[in-house]
Amino acid sequence: MFFLTPRRVKQGRTFAKDARKLLAYKRDLWSTATVAEFERGIGRLEEACATRDQRAIADAAGELDKQCVAVVPVQKHPGVRENTEVFLVAIVIALAVRTFFLQPFTIPTGSMQPTLNGILGTVTQEAPPNLLVRLVHTAVFGRTYVNTLAEADEKVLSISEQSRYWVSTYTQVRTDKNSYWIHAPRVTLHDAFAVRPGRTYRRGEPIARGYINTGDHVFVDKFTYHFRPPRRGEVFVFNTLKIPTGDNMNNPDGPSQFYIKRLAGLPGDELRIAPPELFVNGQPAKEPVFRRVIEMKEPGYRGYSNGPPIGRFPFLGYSDQALTLPPKHYFAMGDNSFHSSDSRDWGTVPQRNIIGRGVFVYWPFTSHWGRIH
Repeated sequence: MFFLTPRRVKQGRTFAKDARKLLAYKRDLWSTATVAEFERGIGRLEEACATRDQRAIADAAGELDKQCVAVVPVQKHPGVRENTEVFLVAIVIALAVRTFFLQPFTIPTGSMQPTLNGILGTVTQEAPPNLLVRLVHTAVFGRTYVNTLAEADEKVLSISEQSRYWVSTYTQVRTDKNSYWIHAPRVTLHDAFAVRPGRTYRRGEPIARGYINTGDHVFVDKFTYHFRPPRRGEVFVFNTLKIPTGDNMNNPDGPSQFYIKRLAGLPGDELRIAPPELFVNGQPAKEPVFRRVIEMKEPGYRGYSNGPPIGRFPFLGYSDQALTLPPKHYFAMGDNSFHSSDSRDWGTVPQRNIIGRGVFVYWPFTSHWGRIH
């Protein structure tokens, strides 16, 4: 019986079994003589195990071990090699998940507020807190602090944004006397801190003092739409290739961006906006995600608009203007309808441009953390 088999016999049989696996793996790489000699070594060990002679098993196992060392040299630094293999496998798995299942995405603008936050700047009168507090705020809220003071009485000449260290966005503020690098996007400095060409500062006056919260980081489900079509009311992500958005108006075939919006209309839908109401096929939109915006009961929601008072959007720009969506085209709108460049501005989203649906805010750890509605 197996549980009565001596330990030495069990180990010998296991060694012989592993040696046969090695032989099968290396047979086409070894010479005929090496294969024959290795088979004889395995045979001697198996015969010794059959006799249960511990001395014979030990001798046969020792000889087979020498053969293994001779044909498979011991690798130098095996720990480094194994760790490298694990690291490479992890990268391959991560890339596969990103390509076919879940892709991280950052909300860059405020077009989906207050459902999803873009990059938000807040002016403060007090200086930034100590280093420990700043580190905690960065880890939890994705918050960075700025505190740039004018070194002289000076006037802003230009502001330009640049990426530094491949991951951080800085804006260079040039004045008639100095140049400042501020860790913030240009649009945030302009909108939140009113830094713009022509503005003057007195010596010691803050050019930008306060904090900037990163946009919500979300996971995009790239899998579901392979098995069912997009649904009205979902938050979805698409690329802007051949869509005449503001960034590629003059070069629609150039590099595209990723946008995240609310899917307001499906192929064949007729849409119309009579502020604050959104009408779908002649009826007020009934989905809860639309009613939340329209009814304005929650802070931050202002209903739907036809666009700015001057220069109305070309699509749904007036209360009596309707649009019927063509086949395989979708209508995208931001929940922050008064401050969103979307399908009202540049038209519908072709089905081929759709990447997936936004499903989960994974960072920062604010009230938005969790499933996206």
